[in-house]
Amino acid sequence: MIEIQKLVKTFGHRVVLRGIDLTIGDGDFVTLLGANGAGKTTLLHIVATLSKPTHGDVRINGYRLAESASELRRFIGLVSHKPLLYEDLTALQNLNFYARMYDLVDAEQRIETVLRQVGLFERRTDPVRTYSRGMQQRLAIARAILHNPPILLLDEPDTGLDQHAADMLGQLLRAVGIEQRTILMTTHNLERGLSLGNRVVILAKGKIVYDVARQDIEVDQLRTQYYQHVG
Repeated sequence: MIEIQKLVKTFGHRVVLRGIDLTIGDGDFVTLLGANGAGKTTLLHIVATLSKPTHGDVRINGYRLAESASELRRFIGLVSHKPLLYEDLTALQNLNFYARMYDLVDAEQRIETVLRQVGLFERRTDPVRTYSRGMQQRLAIARAILHNPPILLLDEPDTGLDQHAADMLGQLLRAVGIEQRTILMTTHNLERGLSLGNRVVILAKGKIVYDVARQDIEVDQLRTQYYQHVG
């Protein structure tokens, strides 16, 4: 579903990604670990079509991102550090806005469905500014899956959540159907990454230094790699 080949990204003289090769199959849930500055968010932004690579190639479902970025955005949902919501609008108004962007058919029914999935239907007419951080993140997930994309990109979705809300994250992701999607998630939380993903990748200084399927993971070895490269 996602093919990344020899991907390089530079900002001026600073090299952030150094020849990334990564293939993610249909239905895989890949947990991407890395220290701050390792290049995790940059990689997700490139896959999400928000940034262009300096060199290399990205394909989504076989189509080159460089040639079909606008069309391929319909395949992708993104949850980033920022919820990408309008705080003065209600949840319903926010999702109606995004539904129009995606030209959704039966938008009213789809909006009700995703709001119920994330547990916000009863608060649908409240302004987003009145939501807690956890509620805003739930609405951001609803926004990301509104157009039912086969690919979901999660950039540290537990950032800013209290322990209870963070613990609920896995249940929420399962409620919105992660089993039917291809997921790439960045996180600093090793335990949460292991509990959700079926594959773990560690990115260090712009390079992939560890890549293993969950069933092949030696936990002690993974922890050694994690603390060596992530800390």
